[in-house]
Amino acid sequence: MTPDNLSEIDIDRIIEMAWEDRTTFEAIEKQFGLKQEDVIKLMRKTLKRSSFKLWRERTKGRNTKHEALRDNAITRFKCKLQRTITNNKISKR
Repeated sequence: MTPDNLSEIDIDRIIEMAWEDRTTFEAIEKQFGLKQEDVIKLMRKTLKRSSFKLWRERTKGRNTKHEALRDNAITRFKCKLQRTITNNKISKR
């Protein structure tokens, strides 16, 4: 899937997941089929320039955003309240 084929709801959910500290890029790829580079492009295109810069600084080098760099003690990628968020296909399983 490409960022151009996404609905408004999907774009909103991807942005929300990208801002969450514990949600990995791999989880976004699993749910929406977007690789990390595609998520970055989507964020750059959708967010204001200042918001994109804040998000990029926040995610750059963050261990929790990449499964391979993550501490093995972390066994989940979502917060406890995420189950109440609509349109989250993974949390409804």
